[in-house]
Amino acid sequence: MAVMGTRPDTIKMAPVVHALQAHPEIEAIVCVTAQHRQMLDDVLRLFEIEPDIDLDIMTKSQSLTDITTRVLIGMEKVLDSWRPDVVLVHGDTTTSTAAALAAFYQKIPVGHVEAGLRTSSIAEPFPEEANRRLTGVLTSLHFAPTARAKTNLLAERTAHAHIAVTGNTVIDAFLATERRVRERGIATPSLDGLDPARRMIFVTAHRRENHGRMGEIARAVATIADFPEHPQIVWPVHPSPQVAPVVRHVLGGHPGVRLVDPLNYAETVAAVAASRFVLTDSGGLQEEAPTLGKPVLVMRNETERPEGLEAGTLRLIGADYERIVAATRELLTDPVVYGRMAHASNPYGDGRAAERIAAGLLHVLRGAPAPAEFAHPLAAV
Repeated sequence: MAVMGTRPDTIKMAPVVHALQAHPEIEAIVCVTAQHRQMLDDVLRLFEIEPDIDLDIMTKSQSLTDITTRVLIGMEKVLDSWRPDVVLVHGDTTTSTAAALAAFYQKIPVGHVEAGLRTSSIAEPFPEEANRRLTGVLTSLHFAPTARAKTNLLAERTAHAHIAVTGNTVIDAFLATERRVRERGIATPSLDGLDPARRMIFVTAHRRENHGRMGEIARAVATIADFPEHPQIVWPVHPSPQVAPVVRHVLGGHPGVRLVDPLNYAETVAAVAASRFVLTDSGGLQEEAPTLGKPVLVMRNETERPEGLEAGTLRLIGADYERIVAATRELLTDPVVYGRMAHASNPYGDGRAAERIAAGLLHVLRGAPAPAEFAHPLAAV
């Protein structure tokens, strides 16, 4: 059973669902919590996934406690009815942690996709870092995207035989979607009318730890839009009441900034492909954009993706006005710095992570040969 509830975890679990469905030995059950309703549904349609179970938990102004308790109670009934051999969850969402806890209570093994990412502070990103650590404690099968993630798990005394390094499934999803956008010419209204001769910067910001900094981030973007290079800025504004009103107040009507409603995933991929570089506090974009050679300036103080920093695809700049402006100016004006980031090797995978996860599960549950790509094959639980 694959469980997901938000747009990001559904994007990353979609390739896993398809890989599981491709195996005749596996009965793939899809359960969605709808922690995010509309954004989840958009991704399900894009990847042509029909859920078997939909908890439909989302409520207006839901708190983290609301999400946790509704998922936990809903999953209890689902697991009691379906009795899957393994429950797969993804990453760091509240859905993942609550679903993993529900499975643990019923003594059903948990497989954690994108396991082992860590920052130095349990509070950043909030609540995602705590979610990821809690899920790791409840997990039997750890599908780590990188060798660094595996090292983090080993440092926490996770059994060596229960970790597989697979690459990140977001690369699978991103490459497949970019290919679809390019081959089918999928419309991207948010990019209509942009001047192809001017560089475009793609911006996103929504993290809870940045809610109090949105005004400063927006002021920095206004300054960047007024640079002599006249960059074009496209910013899909998150609907959160801590984000949208602040951003629109500062930037609404600015001629160099295009504020748009949240984009679906295909439009996001197209926007990244059309951009010069990305300015974001997102986790997924830190992995996705470098796949197309797009540098990423990360507006956070911590990242659970240090491999990108080491490879040179990312730069951690925080959410301070001066640092955002200075780092953006450098990427716009210094071709050497830009080229170094744009041509760095993406450390997050080759587009075959989901295939390895499905093969790893078969190895555990059916005794099938372990895939050769596994540096450390899984042992039976």
